[in-house]
Amino acid sequence: MFKNGDGYELVARQGAGAYLAGTTTGSVRLGNTKLGIFQPFAPYPRSHAASNWLGLPNISHAEVAKRLSLLERINNCPIGVSVSASPQESEHIALEELTTGMALYEKAGVDFIELNESCPNIPGHFGEKCTTMLDENLIRRCEYVSQTFLGKRKRRLPVIVKFSNDTHPSLVPLLIDMLLALGFDGVNFGNTSTAYQAHSDQIVHSEKKLYEYFTKNFGGGLSGKLLKNSSLTLCKQACEYLSGIEAKGEFHVIRTGGVEEPLDIIASERAGISLNQWYTGYFENFAQFGNSVYEKMYDSILTELHTSPLANTPK
Repeated sequence: MFKNGDGYELVARQGAGAYLAGTTTGSVRLGNTKLGIFQPFAPYPRSHAASNWLGLPNISHAEVAKRLSLLERINNCPIGVSVSASPQESEHIALEELTTGMALYEKAGVDFIELNESCPNIPGHFGEKCTTMLDENLIRRCEYVSQTFLGKRKRRLPVIVKFSNDTHPSLVPLLIDMLLALGFDGVNFGNTSTAYQAHSDQIVHSEKKLYEYFTKNFGGGLSGKLLKNSSLTLCKQACEYLSGIEAKGEFHVIRTGGVEEPLDIIASERAGISLNQWYTGYFENFAQFGNSVYEKMYDSILTELHTSPLANTPK
């Protein structure tokens, strides 16, 4: 949610376990405009969900790296950044800019980098929906990053790759095998969803008209509670697959989508998921608890662990 590298001290003081800037690109992006609306966004508060068609607005890898390099670190809140190739550039230029930006972030001292391969708001990022094979363009991009950046890192800087919540389960082992072979350090399932029809029945009646208008006219990505099951299912499958193979070094599974309550964190923990990212869920909780948002979450997790039959079920 912090496109341009601001907000670190705020969330660190609130108690966040980590901070993520971006997504940034090599070139400055103002974001999408359509029907006279700049950076279209629509909340569905009764459905605990939202749509956005922002279009990766940001001030570039170089400028955000400069900002992050100047941050005064706060204990127990590492700094990460999400990066993507610039969609308006040719593939060759976009990939050069991408790895140049990653090198700038390495120099800026970030603690981890997330390669965003899942944004539904720009051309070429529609998730892995093919059920039989990986997209050749995805493989080529990941190979380029591996050869140009991963193999030349000057320190142990983890790089993970984020995929869509619409990723077909049959692709999970293939994606993990590819990432391990290329030297990546983790996988994130996932970003938003473009499965509008599949999630339509989770939108309450009073918000359905807005939902249908937005998805028809803008498209964009769905976020919030309606992604709870898909994100957990994909991440559990990833963890189960990893438990059956020997990985060289650390490889982490990160969950994004529908994380909003204590049982979500507990379910992730039990599945072997290392980190949880939230966006819509954060604002849901911030609206109720303000700057006590993480304190309330952590206290509620402890309460659930002591009282919930589900939480205490043996692994």
